[in-house]
Amino acid sequence: MIGPTFSAAPVLEIDALSVSVAGRPILREVSLTVMPGEILGVVGASGSGKTMTALAVMGLLPPQATLSGRLVLNGELLTGKTARDMQRLRGKAMGMVFQEPMTALNPLMRIGEQVGEALRIHAPLSRDAARGAARAVLDQAGLPDEEEFLQRLPHELSGGQRQRVAIAIAVANSPPLLIADEPTTALDVITQSQVLGLLSRLARSRRMGLMLITHDLAVMAQLADRVVVMESGLIVDRGSMVELLNDSNVPYTRALLRASRLTPKRVGADASGPQVLQVTDVVREYRRPRRSWTHAPVPLRAVDHVSLTVNAGETVGLVGESGSGKTSLLRVILHLDRPQQGAISLSGHARSRPIQAVFQDPYGSFDPRWRVGRLIAESFHSMKAPADPSEIRRRVGGVLRQVGLSAEDAQRFPHEFSGGQRQRIAIARALIAEPAVIAFDEAVSALDVLIRDQILELLAQLAAQSEVGLLFVSHDLHVIRAIADRVYVMQSGRIVEEGMTEAVFGSPQHAYTRALLAATPTLPPAAGA
Repeated sequence: MIGPTFSAAPVLEIDALSVSVAGRPILREVSLTVMPGEILGVVGASGSGKTMTALAVMGLLPPQATLSGRLVLNGELLTGKTARDMQRLRGKAMGMVFQEPMTALNPLMRIGEQVGEALRIHAPLSRDAARGAARAVLDQAGLPDEEEFLQRLPHELSGGQRQRVAIAIAVANSPPLLIADEPTTALDVITQSQVLGLLSRLARSRRMGLMLITHDLAVMAQLADRVVVMESGLIVDRGSMVELLNDSNVPYTRALLRASRLTPKRVGADASGPQVLQVTDVVREYRRPRRSWTHAPVPLRAVDHVSLTVNAGETVGLVGESGSGKTSLLRVILHLDRPQQGAISLSGHARSRPIQAVFQDPYGSFDPRWRVGRLIAESFHSMKAPADPSEIRRRVGGVLRQVGLSAEDAQRFPHEFSGGQRQRIAIARALIAEPAVIAFDEAVSALDVLIRDQILELLAQLAAQSEVGLLFVSHDLHVIRAIADRVYVMQSGRIVEEGMTEAVFGSPQHAYTRALLAATPTLPPAAGA
């Protein structure tokens, strides 16, 4: 893309920034600038130094970190400032939006109070004045400014609404610099498009420098004026997305671009294989809180007469925006919730574990005190007649090798592995029970493009080599198109479209499917491609 021209002085200057943590180099000689009204994209795989660069600017490095180089914000030298000085600047001179807004928001404070607090910290405002200003900021962020919304708590909002609140807090004092660190990774494509549009409008209208950190190069192609590419703490490439697409000869940049395009991993599975999962006319309702003693609340129907099937050796995708009912349906399939109507049938009922699940954050499902071998073999220990220890070790080593790790990894702890390796361990733990079906709930949404590509290749191989059926739940249409043989599209609790993946994505029949595809950012082809 060709962005606007910038003639003013930089909002942010980073010159030869190096950071070490406990003696280990993390950043090495990083230099970049952000201009007023400019959107600077920072991309790279996990561990490349993107977030550490942002934390260095914000003065939020860990206590054991050492820093050298120059950081200048609006002409003011940040290097060497005290913690109190940085606290004064955060929120007023620079704001930050994190990946997960629920961890950034106070769960016990109402939305109006949180936005008002951000204003009162930096200006002598009364509570009433701060409340009025909070209404205006929330309105600019595309949120309702009525009293009922200001009284809500964070858990009462959707993921997209929480992220908008986090953005409202970050820009409440009109800081000249805003840093957004993976602000849309956990959002569906429609909400992602809305949040990215909001960030772009704020940057342009307020002449605010925006440093956008993401592993999604398609997002960069839509928004960024310039992009810097980071690898192992170094900036290895920089330029506009057009320049990177057409002219970059940096191998790492080319690898990121290839992985971002997500070529199909599995095509043409035999859909005539035995059926391993059948969902028939399932209804799942949840009680709403009573807000009036005179009127009983109408239950929320999260899943509304849904039916689907998965065959052995087949990968089936389930897509839809947040609130469409995907997770509620998956909870019923996993027998975590009971449906009010309908049935779930698993052909693997004779197996010890007919269905297994792999979640978005594998670390949250691991006991950090257990070694990997015990984590993977957990299903054996719950049996009435556990297998022989030597047999367990043999099976654990086998599934570790199957997912691209080594048998020796069984002796290590989860914290000793990268995010992609932990996801491989989660897949191994699911495989060892020899299930009929494995359900994946947003299993690659938190991974960078290089690791995501590796995990999807692994799943394609597993599906091709075994008779297990895979149910892949995701809001990322690029991922579903790459991995799934068939796809179901879910909206407001119902399946609105289904069919072979290429047929549905190539010629969508339902308006909702077309809206999802239109909201999905796509990396443009290189010149001459």
